[in-house]
Amino acid sequence: MSRRRNAREKRIQKQIAKGRIRWLFQLAEKYALSGRFDLSNRYVELARKISMRYLVPIPRGFKRFFCKHCYRYLLPGVNCRFRIHRGRIIIQCFNCRKYMRIPLKPHTKK
Repeated sequence: MSRRRNAREKRIQKQIAKGRIRWLFQLAEKYALSGRFDLSNRYVELARKISMRYLVPIPRGFKRFFCKHCYRYLLPGVNCRFRIHRGRIIIQCFNCRKYMRIPLKPHTKK
């Protein structure tokens, strides 16, 4: 009996964690656009901690908006550079000067 309740509680906790991660990334974007990078970096840090604690992956759309090396929120043109080169998206963080390379999916012909 307790196992079912425990599994149900875990599922609810994971749903709450996903919602909080989305909300924190929205706040991070809002404060980054207004120039408050200290707050946006803190919100990214909190979202990562929630993700690790509840074993919830960060959604793919949000993964590209923070540096994998220094965990800072990235705002294109302000503190990072986005380029497309040889079928990859290359993101350079201006804070730690490191690169992230994300492959683009090849087009499928029908």
